[in-house]
Amino acid sequence: MVVVQSKVAPEDLIYELQGSLLEACSCDVLCPCWIGEDPDGGSCDAFVAYHFDAGTINGVDVAGLNLVNVVKIPGNVLVPGSWRVAMFVDDRATDEQLNALVDAYGGKLGGPLADLAGLVGEVLDVRRAKITHEIRDGAGTLRIDDFLSSEMAPFQGPDGTTTTLQNTVFSTVPGSPAYVGKASSHTVNLPEFGMVWSFEGRNAIQSDYLIRHAESA
Repeated sequence: MVVVQSKVAPEDLIYELQGSLLEACSCDVLCPCWIGEDPDGGSCDAFVAYHFDAGTINGVDVAGLNLVNVVKIPGNVLVPGSWRVAMFVDDRATDEQLNALVDAYGGKLGGPLADLAGLVGEVLDVRRAKITHEIRDGAGTLRIDDFLSSEMAPFQGPDGTTTTLQNTVFSTVPGSPAYVGKASSHTVNLPEFGMVWSFEGRNAIQSDYLIRHAESA
């Protein structure tokens, strides 16, 4: 991953989060949402999963934790306030860590995560859950308790390098390249939120990201 970031004084830093993204949705490969077009089928059912290899939010260390948004997008991804989201936070998080993550990804702390949170119209619930987020030999696995599971892998070019998306109008990892892929399986079973689906061979995105926001930014 190559991300150019200016140096920021520690006292100015609001959040700095580095890790891996796993994302899959109901769209065919490639997902049109990333270039601002309407989703395949008119709507998009997805999850967006973040693992934090390192990170602080207002001085709270969140390294080693996971956060997943399960999302229903009723139309174009860029319509403000249109997403419905169920948020799941790593069950190992302390209350302080959970609150920090919810504040950052809920948009309360500003910066690129606030821009992303502006697309959300309703947060259906915030729950702790056991989350498994793994990448081995480039292939990603995500599981949450017994209600979400997915397996995915990125595409590769003729030279064996990973196929990437960059400078797209929409991104769940602002400022970082995304790796285009396919999910061999993607299943969600959350009937209480109207989120029940199962797909094979649909769109997937992975990334190694660095997301930063500071007072002086």
